[in-house]
Amino acid sequence: MRRFGRTVRAPDLPAEYGVRMAVEEPVTGFAVAVVREDGRWRCSALDPGALTELDAAITELGKLRSTGASFGLLAVDDEFFVIVRPSPRGPSLLLSDAAAALDYDIAADVLDVLRVDPPDEEDDSVWPEGDLGILADLGLPGPELEVIVGEVDLYPDEQLQMVAQRCGFGSEFAKLLDEL
Repeated sequence: MRRFGRTVRAPDLPAEYGVRMAVEEPVTGFAVAVVREDGRWRCSALDPGALTELDAAITELGKLRSTGASFGLLAVDDEFFVIVRPSPRGPSLLLSDAAAALDYDIAADVLDVLRVDPPDEEDDSVWPEGDLGILADLGLPGPELEVIVGEVDLYPDEQLQMVAQRCGFGSEFAKLLDEL
């Protein structure tokens, strides 16, 4: 089965049919690798494919070969973000909005890995799924990350900037975003 970045409603069918079709539609946003080694933070851009496929993001992060902490920050279409933290026993994941799985393959992939069912199409609530303590050892406790995720008036890049500031790599993150 071929998976696409985003699922959209067929434009020529009335909404009451509820028919969805998969079309390849470009996904905007950014994918950033964050590494902390020897007390220093480094941020670098990941391949754009990391925005549409979770496996691509995990593979890209695996190439970093760091002895320190490493993780990925993905902001997708100004809609949601994903934090991916590889480990030998499998990736730790946080999806900022579980409902994004209805429209985005990467969000659906996150829920698949977490073994969480996607929400009903009628449910338009915003809630996170995954490990809210994913960055606790780096200075961002789960309850604080939950507050950041709950700031639904902010765009994902703004939420991730808050994450970066709280963990201590805000200036490196902002500099990279300015270059992208």
